Amino acid sequence: MAALLLYAIAKGAPGFDLGKGFATNGYAEHSPGHYDLLSALLTEVVMAMLFLFVIMGSTHGKAPAGFAPLAIGLCLTLIHLVSIPVTNTSVNPARSTGPALIVGGAALTQLWLFWIAPLIGGVLGGVIYRWLSDEPRGQVIGTSA
Repeated sequence: MAALLLYAIAKGAPGFDLGKGFATNGYAEHSPGHYDLLSALLTEVVMAMLFLFVIMGSTHGKAPAGFAPLAIGLCLTLIHLVSIPVTNTSVNPARSTGPALIVGGAALTQLWLFWIAPLIGGVLGGVIYRWLSDEPRGQVIGTSA
């Protein structure tokens, strides 16, 4: 829905050309910097992994209260600054899917990478964070129904 809204706005500009990519994600000739598949894969996996790591760390019970939005927002800003030239930045399959559905063609054929890489990165980020962080000290007690 967000991509459709952006398309409705963007097409009102003189000279708008959907063929220029509409900020779709891509690799090889569809990458802003013409980075190959391996570079795109590594970039997206590492960026998603770091993003999840920062999210988990900044929302941990021992993290200072109230700073999570700042840490998460600054991390996402850094991720975009680093990876826009490589893939146009995904780290979120929904962000990649909307524009790809509107543009079609190569954006759809390369969409698999922008689903697989963030999922792999998310799993790696969670596993590494769990491995490096302290074990939970509290005991979870529930009631059975």
